[in-house]
Amino acid sequence: MPREQTQSLFDEPDDDDTDAVDPNAPLADRMRPRSLDEFVGQEHLIGPGKMLRRLVEGSGRIPSMILWGPPGTGKTTLARLLARRDRTRFAPLSAVLSGVKELREAIATARDARRHFLHTLLFIDEIHRFNKGQQDALLPAVEDGTVTLLGATTENPSFEVNAALLSRCKTVILHPLDESQIVSLLRRALDDPDRGLASLHPDVPGAELGRLARFSGGDVRVALSALEAAVLSIAPGKDGKRLVDESTIVEALGRSRFAYDKGGEDHYNLASALIKSLRNSDANAALYWLARLIEGGADPIFIARRLCILASEDVGLADPNAMVQAHAAAEITRLIGLPEALYPLSQATLYLARAPKSNLIKRAYQAAAKDAAETANLPVPLHLRNAVTPLMASAGYGKGYRYVHDDPAAREAMTCLPESLVGRSYVDPEELG
Repeated sequence: MPREQTQSLFDEPDDDDTDAVDPNAPLADRMRPRSLDEFVGQEHLIGPGKMLRRLVEGSGRIPSMILWGPPGTGKTTLARLLARRDRTRFAPLSAVLSGVKELREAIATARDARRHFLHTLLFIDEIHRFNKGQQDALLPAVEDGTVTLLGATTENPSFEVNAALLSRCKTVILHPLDESQIVSLLRRALDDPDRGLASLHPDVPGAELGRLARFSGGDVRVALSALEAAVLSIAPGKDGKRLVDESTIVEALGRSRFAYDKGGEDHYNLASALIKSLRNSDANAALYWLARLIEGGADPIFIARRLCILASEDVGLADPNAMVQAHAAAEITRLIGLPEALYPLSQATLYLARAPKSNLIKRAYQAAAKDAAETANLPVPLHLRNAVTPLMASAGYGKGYRYVHDDPAAREAMTCLPESLVGRSYVDPEELG
């Protein structure tokens, strides 16, 4: 794999040296593509005539970029391929391990390199981990061309990267690899005697490669790591081959096939999918997204809260018992926790999916809130005020109020809105039932 190209400011990297293979490195690292010909996926970026292909091949000035995509889709590899251009050095930093001090040192080194006609690609992995101050420290060097910033992130840069820095960078979106693309990379690793696993004589049926690809979630690193773990866990047979079966693959994958960042965008995407499936009365889809959340390790109370919100917002008075079901599921979940809580959560999910839908409560409140905001200075009518003291009574507080239990006609005759809003209706009586 390419090595950090920061050891000399005066010499260009030695291609043979940077392609040296570290036998102790993980398989995913050893198999990292060394050229565009080895790169799989992201055709919209590196296909014939596409922007990143032209840049890697040395056509045009490399702009600062934010590489946004899920894990294992090639962000770091693309950055390294861009750094193979003449008179270009690659300076990698991790936002998890680095701070302003390391940033300043990297920028100072880049300024020295610039005086020797070497341009620096400053690669910052997980740039979304940098706080505002750390991101701001990059601005001057990016703006004056001291460095070309290549920031990699799995999170939506619209929310995680400062607007000032984002405006100086081109956002490049990478997509998860599909199953066939991952299978091709797995086969390459099995067949490669130098960087891959061929020397171990693995025998992995095509069905198991497909299983690996399917459960990796488009993440090549997950697939390669699981493949390596599976092959290494099997002792050679009499014929010297290591036969990898289904149980070995499942064990090697573990829970990684469901894992996601509970604080990241994917967490909220899954929650959104659950709620929208429920709103659409699609019980099968709702149960699927619920399982994705639970098996991925989501907080069950978070799920229960979302179900409670939907029970009122999207079902409401169309089935008042929906709120009772959601609340009961939330309380039981709080009491017993997972794994048993998956049952009340599933029950509430299926109930809410089947329930009739109405957003009457939401529409009615929003209409009332709009009037409340526009008429916030209107006084409460005197007849609706409590005359707590004799002075208040003499000022007319409570005058004309009619007690509906003793005077049923008051329901129609007495208005309870400010005078300018009399006659306003936020709820259709037929919808209200």
